[in-house]
Amino acid sequence: MLPRSPPSAAAGAMVPGVGGVEPAVTLDQVPRWSDPDQRIFPAASAPDEASAEGGGSEPPAASGFLSFSDPLTGDAAAGRGGASRFPVDQEINSRIYLWRGQPWNLEVDAVVNSTNESLDEAHSSPGLHAAAGSGLAEECATLGGCRTGMAKMTNGYDLPARKVIHTVGPKYAVKYHTAAENALSHCYRSCLELLIENGLESIAMGCIYTEAKNYPREPAAHVAIRTVRRFLEKQKGNIAGVVFCTTSSSDTEIYKRLLPLYFPRDKQEEEIAISKLPADVGDENGETVIDERKIRIRPLPAGVIDRTVTATPTDLPLSDSGSALKRGSSKLDSYLDPSFMSIIKDPDLRRKEQWERSAQAQKGFNYARLLGYGDLGCPSLSAAEEYSLHSRYLAKANSLNLSEIAEMKIIYRGGADIEGRPVMVVVGAHFLLRCLDLERFVLHVVKEFEPLIQKPYSIVYLHSAASLQPQPDLGFMKRLQQILGRKHQRNLHAIYVLHPTLGLRTAVLAMQMFVDGEVWRKVVYVDRLVQLFGYVPREQLTIPDFVFQHDLEVNGGRGLIVDPRTKHIYQRASS
Repeated sequence: MLPRSPPSAAAGAMVPGVGGVEPAVTLDQVPRWSDPDQRIFPAASAPDEASAEGGGSEPPAASGFLSFSDPLTGDAAAGRGGASRFPVDQEINSRIYLWRGQPWNLEVDAVVNSTNESLDEAHSSPGLHAAAGSGLAEECATLGGCRTGMAKMTNGYDLPARKVIHTVGPKYAVKYHTAAENALSHCYRSCLELLIENGLESIAMGCIYTEAKNYPREPAAHVAIRTVRRFLEKQKGNIAGVVFCTTSSSDTEIYKRLLPLYFPRDKQEEEIAISKLPADVGDENGETVIDERKIRIRPLPAGVIDRTVTATPTDLPLSDSGSALKRGSSKLDSYLDPSFMSIIKDPDLRRKEQWERSAQAQKGFNYARLLGYGDLGCPSLSAAEEYSLHSRYLAKANSLNLSEIAEMKIIYRGGADIEGRPVMVVVGAHFLLRCLDLERFVLHVVKEFEPLIQKPYSIVYLHSAASLQPQPDLGFMKRLQQILGRKHQRNLHAIYVLHPTLGLRTAVLAMQMFVDGEVWRKVVYVDRLVQLFGYVPREQLTIPDFVFQHDLEVNGGRGLIVDPRTKHIYQRASS
């Protein structure tokens, strides 16, 4: 192994220069966390920076990190005793590095890029694409995006690193603190798992959060460090080095202060960490433990359950078998956790009840099906069930290439209505059931609507020349509405229907009665294009040519004159 440069020597090449290319820094030149000199100088910081920030020479790290207060623990955590949750492990410590600078200068197997779901250059870590070259953006465009908490890998191109691992950090809100914390933990774990899956051994990762996502920096550092620690406890034989990269003095100080809590280098640091660690340091993976979601089942001592209980026939009804358990040994009651027994109804029982409701709804004479409205007997879903259904469809939609559905131009994004709400355009004549895979179409709808339904929006439905085309029945519409979820229902402002027919008006009335009155009462019928432009400006809509022709035919030339050469629209003066 090459001799490692002292911290002051490495500090000169930390921040990449804007005007030129700096030499790559190998892992041997990066200060290792377990090195003795890390207890004297700040990690990867020049002596002049340390004096400027600390007002003089810094004390040894074994006691110096205690001079900073920890907002997550506070005074209540002081004096907490018990066994160490992160004992000294020199083998793990030897794999941890702290580097002040961008990861793009490091010659490692992989570097981490904190980006957004689209993996675009504008939202990537600063300086990455400029250092890697244009090939990186081109490969990112072929990946189909990335979900929050997940990671995807590309080549490193012009970087010293072989690969780039792209991950999407969560947005932070106080009321969703636990969800954001676990999503951030999954980001780091996904990056490390991807590293091992591809036979790589060293990784450099900056802070996987941005100011734009409002994640507090110190809580995020806790999540990052403890997740890496828990991962290395299981996989230290497969990873040679993990480099924590910081780009600001404040982040550097945070990591210098928190690293001894999770990676203590001696018994003194381990004992200090017992009182300084947060109360919640997560489970064996570093994720936050939620008591309400734990399955509280205690092991029963031998002989507690009577043989008459274990021999309960399997063909008894659920209620009878439950009674049989109650008639068993009274000792059993003392080992059942009442808080667990009363959490929720058994999932299988809930599904059974849904099936029974569905079967009951389908009994007798089905007037809806007789009228051609389809099967409306599917059971209603709770808010939680709709959310779960929507999440499953969205996850599947993001994982598939649905370009053939998009090319059919059944639905596509418009601009904004007169009040600035985004608009989704639906073309009824393009909906051809004989040419369409309905399941893939639903996935496409969920994916396209997802950015819109987060806030108020409008729908423009062009029914022009669609009266003779086979249309989806009401049963399909009810199912689609359940998949889109209640946020869609709440944020939908209006559905502007152009060129409605009597059959369509009847179908909308049926949807108000059988599907959802709240949504379908928002329908606004528009007979002429000029009326539609009163709600959504012409320049905000991409309208097929046949819609203009249909408007002239059904209105007898009233309202609009369309120049067939320029497609310019004139409003006919009233005679």
